[in-house]
Amino acid sequence: MSAEDRAAALFTDHGYAIAARRFKSRVGEIDIVARRGAELVFVEVKARNRLDDAAQSVTPRQQRRIVAAAEAWLADHPDDGTCDIRFDVILVARNGRTEHIAAAFDASP
Repeated sequence: MSAEDRAAALFTDHGYAIAARRFKSRVGEIDIVARRGAELVFVEVKARNRLDDAAQSVTPRQQRRIVAAAEAWLADHPDDGTCDIRFDVILVARNGRTEHIAAAFDASP
C-alpha cells in the first residue's frame, strides 16, 4: 500500500470523503482533498525513511505552493468557499509508522 493510499484510508476511516487525489493546478499540487460536512482538508503526504525526515521535507516553499493549489481548488469549486479549511500533513516512515499532523500549517504568508 502506498503512502497516499494509507493517508486516504486514515481519512475515510475517520468519516471523510475523498474529494480528489493528486489535484494538479498550474501553481501546485495537492495529494489529497478530503471533506467531512463543512470541513475541507488539503493533505500533503510525505514518505521518507524516518518520520523526522518526512517532516523536514515539508518546506515553507512547498507550503506556499500547496496553499496556492488550494486557492486554485477553491476557484474551481466555489461551493467549498464556505467550508472550514485546514492543511494537514501525513508522514509515513519506511517501517510503516504513520503520523497525522492536523492543521500543520495555515495559509498566512
